[in-house]
This record gives sequence, C-alpha cells and structure tokens, in this order.
Amino acid sequence: MRKDELDTHPRPHILVIDDEPHLCELLAYRLEHHGYRVSTELSARGGLEALEQANIDAIILDLRLEDADGIEVLGELQKRSPDLPVIILTAHGTIETAVLAIQRGAYGFLTKPFQDYELLQKLAHAIESGRLKREVAGLRRIMGDTSSDNRLLGTSENIAAVRERIARVAPADATVLLLGESGTGKELAARSIHALSARKARPFVAVNCGALPAELLESELFGHVRGAFTGASRDKDGLFAAARGGTLLLDEIGEAPAPVQVKLLRVLQEKRFSKVGSATEEDADVRIVAATNRDLRAEVAAGRFREDLFYRLHVVPIVLPPLRERKDDIPLLAELFLRRSAARYSLPEPYLSPDAMRVLLAHSWPGNVRELANVMEGAILLCQEERIRPQHILATLATPVRPPATLSAETPIEPTEEDPPLGLASLGDPEAPLPPLRAARDSFERAYLVEALRRASGNVSAAAKLAGRNRTDFHDLLRKHGLSGADFKA
Repeated sequence: MRKDELDTHPRPHILVIDDEPHLCELLAYRLEHHGYRVSTELSARGGLEALEQANIDAIILDLRLEDADGIEVLGELQKRSPDLPVIILTAHGTIETAVLAIQRGAYGFLTKPFQDYELLQKLAHAIESGRLKREVAGLRRIMGDTSSDNRLLGTSENIAAVRERIARVAPADATVLLLGESGTGKELAARSIHALSARKARPFVAVNCGALPAELLESELFGHVRGAFTGASRDKDGLFAAARGGTLLLDEIGEAPAPVQVKLLRVLQEKRFSKVGSATEEDADVRIVAATNRDLRAEVAAGRFREDLFYRLHVVPIVLPPLRERKDDIPLLAELFLRRSAARYSLPEPYLSPDAMRVLLAHSWPGNVRELANVMEGAILLCQEERIRPQHILATLATPVRPPATLSAETPIEPTEEDPPLGLASLGDPEAPLPPLRAARDSFERAYLVEALRRASGNVSAAAKLAGRNRTDFHDLLRKHGLSGADFKA
C-alpha cells in the first residue's frame, strides 16, 4: 500500500481504492504527473477510513475487492459523503454491474484496461461536478430549507445584500417596493418577504397591473357588485379579499392606470376599499408589496404616476441586481437550472464544459436570471452527450454573444465527436460582418441536417422523419450541402 503525506497545496485529492498494488502505484504515478494528490488503499475498510481522515475530491473504486462488494462500498461512500463523485473501475465481464453502479449513484465507470486520456477526462468532469454540487449544498445551508423555486439564489455580495434586507423588513409588515429589470427575481423576492413574515400562513396573491385595462383591473383588485357594469351579473370578490390576512404583490405597478392609482392610494392611507359599484367600505387587511422595472421617479416627473402614491409605496425600496452585476452566481445558477430541467424532462444531467461556461460568463444576459433558466433548459434538450458544449448554449441564446476563441465565423460545422454542430456560432461575434441572410439560412440548414443525421446515427430515413420531411426531399438537401448519412454511422 502507498499513501501520500497530507499537504496544504490546493491540488485535487484523489482516493484510489483497489486491491491490486501495481495498479494503485500506476494510477498514483499517472495522476500525480498531471497535478493531482493521490492516496491509495487496498481494501474497502482502509478506503472508508481514509475518507474520514482527509478531504477527498473524487474516488476511483474497483468493483471487485477482496474484502467487500464494490456496490456495497459505493453505498457506504454515498452515505458518508453524498456529493463526492465516485468513478468505478471494472473489467469487461462486469459491465452490467458497472451500469448498476451508475444507477446507484456512481459518477461513471472505466473499463480495464483504459487510456490515460479517458481517466483524466472522466476525473476532471467528476471533480467539477462534485465542486458544483458542494456549492449548491452550501447555498442550501446558507438559505435554509425553503424550496429553490421560492427563493433568491446566489452567493454573490449583491444578492446576499438583497436577502439580508428582505430578512430585516419581512417581519415588520411595512409596504415594500421592489425595483429591478425584468427577470431579476422580483416575484421571488416578494414570496420570500411573505414567507418570512407573520402572514406566511395566509395567502400570497400576485397580479400584473399592466396586463388588464383600467376597468377590468379595478374590478380584479377590489371586486364588484351586481350591476356595477355591463356583464356584472353577480357580486364578485377581488384580490384584496382573496389575499385577506396575507400578502398582495402588485407587479408592474408603474403600468397601473390613473383610476386604479387613486384607489390604491386610499388603500395605503386608510387600509380600506370599496368594490366597484358599491358605497360600502371593507377593511384591507393585506400587506402590499409592489414591483416595477420602470423608473418611477421619471414616471412621476412625466405625469404618468401619482407622486403621493409613489411616496406611499417607497417605504422600503429593494433593488434586485441584474445578472450582469452578479456574474459570480452564474455557475451555480446554471448548475441548478440544468438539474431542474433534467428532472423535468427525465434526462440524465450533463456536465457544463469549461468552454460552455465561458460563453455563459461572456453573455450580457439582458433577460437576467429568467433568460439563463430558459437557455439551460434549451441546452439540455439539444445536448445528446454527457456535457454541455458552447454550441448548445449559442443555439439557445436570443441575443448574440462573442463565442470562445475556439469558435468563430470561420469555424466549419462538421460532425466531429469533439464539437457537434448546433446553432449558428458564426453569428456570435458582434464585431464580425453580418453575413447575408441567404448565407445565414444555408448555414443553419446545414447545421440542422448535421444534427438530424447525428441523432439518427446516419439513418437517412430516421433523420428525415425527425426533420418532418419526406426521404426524397431530405436526400436533395443532403446533396445540396455535401452531406452523407454514411459519415454519421455509429
């Protein structure tokens, strides 16, 4: 047995558990040569003890150990460190067992004998995956056990400051004004305020003030009595009644029509309201949280928003930062959205390649967190392998982004294993000349055909079916672009 002395160098620490001393020594030599720290153990018991004594970033585990079954050892490792990636080593005769190990939570497996590049690639991916999972776990500890669907995610200073302010004002029952661009999480912030308040057991109700004309919005908010207007055949309660005892979010308050602004002002001043068509007033036992992506001071100056209402709403302003000002949160958010999308579509969770991450970090994210969530959902649907590549991201971005140096307008779209063609990377550089529409259309058409053939493993009939074209037309398109199904056979 050989075991490295612990040191303080921040190299990834790999634990090898295998009962073949020569293989342990070989693996240690190869991995140390590539910058890893390595500890080796010849038994399951020794491996479990080593896990308790040192900080381990990944484990390489042989399925056939003299003192234990590898599947059982995997289960014990996961109990002790659920986010620690485990790579299984297996001989050809135990492939089925290796697949079982994957189903039980192993990160991946390698078949003996294996090439150095296979080991190094799998290990690098496993370590990065483990790092991201630990970040997610750390964020959960910071933010508590609330569902990720109802909280503000991120560890950057900007978003941490927002969470701190929310925690301070939530119990006070004061009116809160949420400011920020679309997609920054204003509704999530409102839900967090509600969840941390004394009203959390009562309803949370949200309404978009810009989605309805004045008459309908007034009725939706305050309710109406029978005969108040044409079509009002019965009494109806509004959202103030529905949210009684709880919280009402007035989203896009800057778009509220003038008549509604007048009634909202009275609610904030007197805590009372009346239904449309009624002279009877009711108590408004509701906490109001308002949100807008507009500059309300400018709206007041332009005469489109009441100044007295602005000051009534502007009791506690909270500004939600745009994603471009909290880019430290992008890796964590991208990982969470990937995981969420994989679960939604029952797909395996792919790994974000470093080049794909560089594309994410280079983008300006005008749609903010909402745009990132949509991009990751689209990328996982396009990805047909174990990692997300730049092309998967570029294909789903609504606005151009400068791609990594490995992609440019001249990058050929070929059916290679390293860079499957997806999307128009040629449109990713805002400083490059805009290609003619026909050229862009042809480029997209070729990329689409390549992807269809790749998914169908070169079967032209299957690819034509995927594309919704008949086989003859599809063959014509392949000839036009110089493509052949034979190039894509598995």
